[in-house]
Amino acid sequence: MTYREITTAEEWDNVFQESESKPLVVFKHSTTCPVSANAHEEFSNYLGGSPKDNIDYVLVKVIESRPVSNKIAEDTGVKHESPQIIYIDKKKKVWTASHWSVTKAHISAVLD
Repeated sequence: MTYREITTAEEWDNVFQESESKPLVVFKHSTTCPVSANAHEEFSNYLGGSPKDNIDYVLVKVIESRPVSNKIAEDTGVKHESPQIIYIDKKKKVWTASHWSVTKAHISAVLD
């Protein structure tokens, strides 16, 4: 399973709205941060295993897509951090983790 990158506020609005019927996992990634590189690898390892298939997975590069990242924080009420993972169901935050807490094991424990 893979994720898709979202780069516009319109794409975010669409996936956020779709979380009413299908849960959503957002991974916020800083392309210049070594901690974020590690978290991205953990997220990719989770997706490369046996991830839940009834969830939408998206990635937002926080530097390149700052307005989208800010809108996610505003719409979810989750203070921005990166790296960060946010699990959303029915437009509500269910779980979030950041920095070194973004691990394959942690993601599996919450989603599986």
